[in-house]
Amino acid sequence: MTAFQQIVRGPGRKPHHVVVRQLARGFDAVNAHVWWSHNDHFHGWVLRRLRAARGPAVVVDVGCGAGTLVAALRARGGRVVGIDPDDLMARTAAERFAADDGVTIARTSYFDLARGDGLVPAAGVRGLTMIASFHHLAHERGLEATLEHARALLAPGGRLVVVGLARPSVTADYVVDMVSVVLNPLMGLVKRAQGLTFRRAAPAEAGRNEAGMPVRDPDETYTDVAQAAARVLPGARVRRRLWFRYSLEWTAERSAA
Repeated sequence: MTAFQQIVRGPGRKPHHVVVRQLARGFDAVNAHVWWSHNDHFHGWVLRRLRAARGPAVVVDVGCGAGTLVAALRARGGRVVGIDPDDLMARTAAERFAADDGVTIARTSYFDLARGDGLVPAAGVRGLTMIASFHHLAHERGLEATLEHARALLAPGGRLVVVGLARPSVTADYVVDMVSVVLNPLMGLVKRAQGLTFRRAAPAEAGRNEAGMPVRDPDETYTDVAQAAARVLPGARVRRRLWFRYSLEWTAERSAA
């Protein structure tokens, strides 16, 4: 389901606010001609948030899909591990980086990762990234278990950087979504000038998006995520974002010198 379908129909096909639905319908035809990736848009932000991270020079991208963020991370140097439980995505990413010894792609579950397992160093990782994958993990094991596992995998000074999707539930959520709907085609024009748009294609099969990635609606709200982060990751920063996303970032406490 696309971001605009999510707005029009809502998770579980429950309708959102009528104004949001009308805006989404009105702009959808325009957006089809200037379609751009909301997930890829945040790559620069993710890279910037990792600059101050510490620990072994290994970053794990959880739910790596075809490997677009893995490529951006690899361009910065250091070792990159991309994991995805989906066979198609893992195979696609593995083929992409077959000639790069600095990248490891594994078809595995996030919850099976452990320090010293050959993917994660015994000392933990410098960075853990999740773009549009956090809600899949939360559906599987719950918000707190997902965050607790991230905490366990990070080295002291390592950073968790999440760009996620949440179910709208309060006025602030709808306001940000409405602004995103209005601005989306304008950003699309900017992206087109940069050569970063593409013609929207129909999903190959149900449950996957245009790129073939598995998709599902988020169960949790932004408030749910923020409250869970406050309980599990003291000092975590959670923010609503344009383009139907939120961000979560947290730095693991460094060991005393």
